[in-house]
Amino acid sequence: MIMKRAIKTAFTGLVLITFPLFLSGQSNAVKWYTIQEAEQLARKNPRPLVIDTYTNWCGWCKRLDQVTFSNPVVAEILNTKFYPVKFNAEGSEPVTFLGMKFINDGKAGNAHQLAIALLQGQLSFPNLVFFNEKLQLVTNVPGFRDAKMMEILLSFFAEKAYEKMSFQDFEKNFKGKIQ
Repeated sequence: MIMKRAIKTAFTGLVLITFPLFLSGQSNAVKWYTIQEAEQLARKNPRPLVIDTYTNWCGWCKRLDQVTFSNPVVAEILNTKFYPVKFNAEGSEPVTFLGMKFINDGKAGNAHQLAIALLQGQLSFPNLVFFNEKLQLVTNVPGFRDAKMMEILLSFFAEKAYEKMSFQDFEKNFKGKIQ
């Protein structure tokens, strides 16, 4: 009887501890869109796009998912300030974006035509491609960023600070949530 009560108490405690963690993990996830979904959403309710251009073999791309995009502050910025897109730069499916159809025809190795266009021929991964709310290409930013640096980078583009100042000036004065 004492053993049953101890097990029941331990189980209840475990559920009470892990259930909030489960729920918080759900709410901190980035809601990724396809590029077509993001374009449609941006046309209805204008917001910038950020496209995470990745490959399946890229270790830094995987680390970006595990370490950076899983951060609740980064996820919140992506979900509320952008339409975040995941795009496999070596995917095989045809994609229509901004009225143009892109395919992976094998002429550039494994690279999809859209990846070549987004990255302006400079294929390096991971690579974030930023579009403004009018669906105009702003720039692309190659390389891995930890959560703290990603908060700064995303805020720079979400606040349109790039129109007024350099990233270095923005970074100097930035007060983020991630310490």
